[in-house]
Amino acid sequence: MSASLKGSNSSKFQVSEFILMGLPGIHSWQHWLSLPLALLYLSAIGANILILVTICQDPALQQPMYSFLGILSVVDMGLATTIMPKILAIFWFDAKVISLPECFAQIYAIHCFVSMESGIFLCMAFDRYIAICHPLRYPSIVTKALILRATVLMVLRNSLFSLPVPVLAAQRNYCSRNEIEHCLCSNLGVTSLACDDRRPNSICQLVLAWLVMGSDLGLIILSYTLILRSVLKLNSAEAASKALSTCSSHLILILFFYTVVVVISATHLAETKAPLVPVLLNVLHNIIPPSLNPMVYALRTKELRAGFQKVFCLSLEKKTRHQRPSP
Repeated sequence: MSASLKGSNSSKFQVSEFILMGLPGIHSWQHWLSLPLALLYLSAIGANILILVTICQDPALQQPMYSFLGILSVVDMGLATTIMPKILAIFWFDAKVISLPECFAQIYAIHCFVSMESGIFLCMAFDRYIAICHPLRYPSIVTKALILRATVLMVLRNSLFSLPVPVLAAQRNYCSRNEIEHCLCSNLGVTSLACDDRRPNSICQLVLAWLVMGSDLGLIILSYTLILRSVLKLNSAEAASKALSTCSSHLILILFFYTVVVVISATHLAETKAPLVPVLLNVLHNIIPPSLNPMVYALRTKELRAGFQKVFCLSLEKKTRHQRPSP
């Protein structure tokens, strides 16, 4: 084992760095997965930047729903960038070594961005609830000031609630093994190497997950239950269909996001004999939503597609103007 150890005394050692081994069981050919993962990362960054530019430049998209979508795009890019450069460095350059502070920082960033995404989904559900159930009061309730306060609240909440996870992980004693069978620093993967009791870390992560993401999911379910009840009271089938269509993109992303979270949790609790499954699911859960979110909204939102066309037409006009010879 190529462990780098430093002695605190003659009988006790502390690991000074971890080695991310990559995907368990497929180390010899895992580099072939770098191409689809790199394409997913580039598509996530490119598509989310396009959404941000479109929302900023199109006056028709200066609405609360698209403001929350723009915030979600920033969170998605942050989440993807937290993990993908290191994963690609492992696959391409065999850069498996990561220092303890870098590892604990990555744990914090992942938890912060994932819980932030959950919080933004809750804000978007609240926005749809007010728009459909209280349409006349919508402009006075969902204002720019409310969006700013909700964003600041989510940033503060997730920054503070994510802090105990890496802090507890850093307090463990890593005295022997330092090879992590993973592409990234996950809390459970890192603390499994600890020589002392890691149960406080597991309990803390479970409690925080239920407290933050569990409460978000509960409130989202409540919002859509009230929306469905309100829609069913509409006399016009066309009006009901139009109301639900504004929520369809959001519902698709929520179902995917929370389903994968539940599956990852279940595979970790079951301690499956195929360690590749939870590790691969963990990686994909951090890279597929940032790629999927803008695609779903682009395909299912007419206003956003129209905004894309305006941006592309404007860029083509500028390019033509620059290429036209001066008299």
